Amino acid sequence: MLHERASIKRHQGDSLRDLLAILAGSNGFYAPRIAASLSNIDAITTEQFCSHFPMTTKQEIVDDQAAHPPFGTNLTYPMSAYTRVSQTSGTSGQAIRWLDTPASWNWMVECWATVFERSGVTAEDRIFFAFSFGPFLGFWTGFNAGERVGALCMPGGGMSTLARIEAIIGNAVTVVCCTPTYAIHMGQVAAENNIDLAKSSVRAIIVAGEPGAAVPATRATIEGYWAGAKVWDHHGMTEIGPVTYQCPENDAILHVIEEHYIAEIIDPDTLQPVLPGVQGELVLTNLGRHGSPLLRYRTGDLVCAGPQTMCTCGTDELALVGGIIGRTDDMVVIRGINIWPSSIEAVIRRFPNVVEFRTTVDATKAMADIFIDVEFDTAVTDTESERRIIEDALRATLALRVPVQVLAAGSLPRFEMKARRWIRLR
Repeated sequence: MLHERASIKRHQGDSLRDLLAILAGSNGFYAPRIAASLSNIDAITTEQFCSHFPMTTKQEIVDDQAAHPPFGTNLTYPMSAYTRVSQTSGTSGQAIRWLDTPASWNWMVECWATVFERSGVTAEDRIFFAFSFGPFLGFWTGFNAGERVGALCMPGGGMSTLARIEAIIGNAVTVVCCTPTYAIHMGQVAAENNIDLAKSSVRAIIVAGEPGAAVPATRATIEGYWAGAKVWDHHGMTEIGPVTYQCPENDAILHVIEEHYIAEIIDPDTLQPVLPGVQGELVLTNLGRHGSPLLRYRTGDLVCAGPQTMCTCGTDELALVGGIIGRTDDMVVIRGINIWPSSIEAVIRRFPNVVEFRTTVDATKAMADIFIDVEFDTAVTDTESERRIIEDALRATLALRVPVQVLAAGSLPRFEMKARRWIRLR
């Protein structure tokens, strides 16, 4: 793993030139773009690439797959070379399919092994994957990476939540991989069944799939249920691969694995680079997924870079302060106030009596409105008082009145994969 800036830049340049040479000869989606925008790929620098090559959007991939079903033209090799197919969750639009060769899959496993390494996972650990193992990429590569580091790996597909908790305890599991939402749900189910998770062997919970762990109140909620265990954040995308790991010295920072990615942060309106400390959209080029790459891909993730200095954890890799702050397509304006899903979650998670919640943005009228449904723990007797307290906290934080409605226990859906708590009516 590379940590020094000079070594990282040299490696990125070499990997980029190798990638472009491969794609220029055989990738139906990118070969024409390379020919039209880059004149000398054998000597190109990462700076020249980022200033001359056009960005790729998700909509372009969706349109390409619609025009050339089922997998589109972003394939570098004949179909016989591909051995894995994954599919995005579709939480932010049309789901897209993604193919991988053994070499591309192995590259993603290597990225995940970095996540484990920086989270302190070793061959002495026992990892439980509380994951359905469906077509969503999710923890598939994480499972293979766990095997690679020598840990004992246990799949948790096809099991009820209670059965998973019992397996975690019964097998003396030390590391759990899941979404932030599901870590909380397992904690709630354990409490309902009088299971004390503090007595389990779990010392680390590695979460992905949602930006929830970047919200301090959500992280505290998870660690409250799993007393004694530390939450480790990570993020990636089915179409791009595993991108970041949590800084071992600072919970509020995600480091980009720059040995394998070229990362840019741009103003989503002007498309120009932003300075460190300024929020912008993350743009990524994956350097080792040759079979189905993405070049200068607009992820839609909003981030903020820290100063480009050596981190206290010993790496020069790009630091994203606050992790994934939000998404460009999630922010709404309600009566002149910018509202993000993370803003709502940061308030709601301060109230441990809230078992589940859902935010609805109603944009069907001339003036958009917002309201929140909550479910309380069955031990709460004065739900009206609790509801008013939450409304007051939302008003104090957001400078906006957000109505809160109380629903009966079990009314809202529970989530194993990405939670859908942000509903927009158009």
